[in-house]
Amino acid sequence: MNTNKLFGEGPRTTTPSAIAEVFPAALPPAAGQRPRTRLPQRQQWATHYGCLDDLLPEDHPARIVWEVVTTLDLSAFTAPIKAREHNPGRDAIDPQLLVALWLYASLDNVSSGRQLAELCDTHGAYQWLCGGVGVNYHTLNDFRVGHDAALDGLFTQVLGRLMQASLVQVHRITQDGLRVRASAGTNSFRRKPKLEACLAEAQAHLEDLKRLREQGEGPQDARRQARQQAAAEDRRQRVQQALHAWEQVQNDKEARQSNTKKRQAPTRASTTDADARRMKMANGGFNPAYNVQIATDPESRAVVEVQVTNKGGDAVLSEPMRDQIKERTGQTVAEQIIDGGYVSVDAVERAQRDGVTIYMPVPQPQKEGQERFVPRPRDNPAVADWRVRMGTPEAQAIYHQRASTCETVNADLRTWRGLSRFLVRGLRKVQCVALWSALMYNIMHFATQLRG
Repeated sequence: MNTNKLFGEGPRTTTPSAIAEVFPAALPPAAGQRPRTRLPQRQQWATHYGCLDDLLPEDHPARIVWEVVTTLDLSAFTAPIKAREHNPGRDAIDPQLLVALWLYASLDNVSSGRQLAELCDTHGAYQWLCGGVGVNYHTLNDFRVGHDAALDGLFTQVLGRLMQASLVQVHRITQDGLRVRASAGTNSFRRKPKLEACLAEAQAHLEDLKRLREQGEGPQDARRQARQQAAAEDRRQRVQQALHAWEQVQNDKEARQSNTKKRQAPTRASTTDADARRMKMANGGFNPAYNVQIATDPESRAVVEVQVTNKGGDAVLSEPMRDQIKERTGQTVAEQIIDGGYVSVDAVERAQRDGVTIYMPVPQPQKEGQERFVPRPRDNPAVADWRVRMGTPEAQAIYHQRASTCETVNADLRTWRGLSRFLVRGLRKVQCVALWSALMYNIMHFATQLRG
C-alpha cells in the first residue's frame, strides 16, 4: 500500500503512516466504561479456505475508508449503546463498522438499506468491511438517520482535521443549490379540505381498531394487532403533519402576495412527506423535492457545509450559509461566490454589513441604454459597490471559479454519491443522507490526492 499522508496508520504498514499527523488515533474510553461491541475479524479463517483480508488489494477504497474510520472519535455514536462491560446483554454492532459501511455505500452510490444489507452478503468489499459481523437492513437504516447530532459532529471533526492540516480554508467559499427529488409522490399533495377529510378517516380507523380489539373481533395475533395499530397511528400523524405544513405554506404565500400581484396556485401539502415542497427542477418540470445547499472551498474543492431546506428560492440562503460555516469552523467567511439565483438587494446589503465581499452576477438591464455595471440613482452604497465591482476583470475571474468548483462537486454528489433521489422522508433524515454523501466526498477527495 502506498504511504497515505492524511488518514492515519494503515492496517498492514510496518512504519507509521504519514497521515497520522492529521488523523491521530482517538483515545480509548476509560476502563469499565467501554461498550461491548463486535468488531470485524478479518484474519479469521472461514469455510472458503482463506481469510477475508485476502479478498481486497492493498489499495482498495474499502481499506481507505476503514483506515480513516478507525482514527475518528465515534464516542457520540457509542454513547447510546446499553450493552456495557460486566453487564448482561447481547453485544452491539460496533459503530466503526456501521459508519464504514454507509461511507463506502455513499462512495458506491448505494442509497438503500436493503441493497446494502444484500451487498454485505454477496460483495467482497462489503464482506471485508463486515469481517463476519452480520447486519440487517433495519439496523442499517436506523443507524443512517438515527444519529443526526453525532453525524453532524463527525462532519465537523473531519473538516476540522483538514483545516488544522492547512488543507482547507473558508476565507473564500462558493455556494450553490442542488434540488433533489423527494420520496413523496406528486399525487400525495392535497388541499386543506381533503387533508381534513383524510384526518377524520384516519381517526375513525383508529377508533375502529380499538373497538374490534375490545370486542375480540380483530386478529388474535398480538403482533399483527400491534402492526395494524402502529400503521394507523403513523397515518394519522402524517396527515396531521401535512395540515401543519399546509398552514406554513399558506402563511408564506400570504406574505408574498403583499409584494406581488401574481396569481398564486392553490396551497397543497403531502400526506407522505410533509416537509417536501413542489419545486422547479433542472428539467423545467415541478416535482416534490428538497433544496440542498452546498458550500465548497474553491482552492481545495472540499465541501465545508451542507444545509438542506424546503425553500424553493435561493435568494435568502446566502447569509444562513455564512453563519453556519462560522458556527462549525469558528472562522469567518470573507468572500462568497454565488450565482444569479441568489441575486437580491437584501443579500448584497447583508453581505456588506457582515464585512463579506460578494461575487454575484449583475442582471442584464431591462431598459435599453442602461449600463450593466454603472450604479443607478436609487442604488444604495452596497448595491452600487457591487455593480462596479462585478464589472472589473478581477471580480469576473474570481466568479468563474464557481463553475469549476461547486457545480462539479454538486454533479459528483448527484451522480455518484446518492443525491439523485432521497429515499427517506423529513428534513432531519434528508440532512443525514446529505451529510453522509459530503463526508464521503471529502474523505476520498483528499485520500486520492495524497495517494496520487
